[in-house]
Amino acid sequence: MCTRCERPLSALSEASAWNPRRAFLLAAAGAALSAPALAQVNVGNASVARNLVPADQIEAAGVQQYGQLLAQARAKGALAGDGNAQLQRLRTIAQRLIPFALPWNTRAREWKWEVNLIGSKQINAFCMPGGKIAFFTGILEQLKLSDDEVAMVMGHEMAHALREHARARMAKSVGTGAALSIGAQLLGLGQVGDLAARAGTQLITLKFSRSDETDADLVGLELAARAGYDPQASVSLWKKMATASKNQGGLSFLSTHPSGPDRIAKLEANVPKVENLYRAAARK
Repeated sequence: MCTRCERPLSALSEASAWNPRRAFLLAAAGAALSAPALAQVNVGNASVARNLVPADQIEAAGVQQYGQLLAQARAKGALAGDGNAQLQRLRTIAQRLIPFALPWNTRAREWKWEVNLIGSKQINAFCMPGGKIAFFTGILEQLKLSDDEVAMVMGHEMAHALREHARARMAKSVGTGAALSIGAQLLGLGQVGDLAARAGTQLITLKFSRSDETDADLVGLELAARAGYDPQASVSLWKKMATASKNQGGLSFLSTHPSGPDRIAKLEANVPKVENLYRAAARK
């Protein structure tokens, strides 16, 4: 929640005594759309378009598809058991990152975070809306990621969920006419089940915009730094990604997370902004 958007209830009452409900809604909207006041990276407000799509519908679709993916992996013997060392490593990193998620999205308080590892040569990872994280063994083994680099990948994916990029992309994809229809449905004039079903078929392979990717890079960078992971690893990670892409002729991860010199330069410019967070966390 953005503390700079908060005002005393008395102030709200005085400013909007003629319509206290409207004042409350405007204040809540301002808080929901802003980045945390104490954020070190500058990512601005989350997309207003996402409000056209119910968050609980997108999150429910994410949970459903995540469950289906795990079931498929389990049936193939590809789902890592709780005793798997790599899975334990991922869950330890997640436990350090998750406490810093709430300021970026108050809905995260209700999410049932989950981390799983799937045996696959794919270089890929994702976080579904609602906090459902999965890594493929390929990204850990082929890129030989350090814990700091894993934290950057995980923070990036968590950031997509926290900033509700899938929800915003879905809202934009349905078009103006459909958005108006959704508005009517939210007023009790229809149902949103079809939208949720549509979302459920797209969440894993959804391609985000360049601005979404930059957003996730920077929010993920700050999440990881606050959790005590070296922000310099964000640069080494994407250099590894770029090298692997050249050597292998393209990667699953990079089909939805394009790499390049501009991306690396942006991260290099932002690393100094979170160095103090990292050093403070490392001293604890």
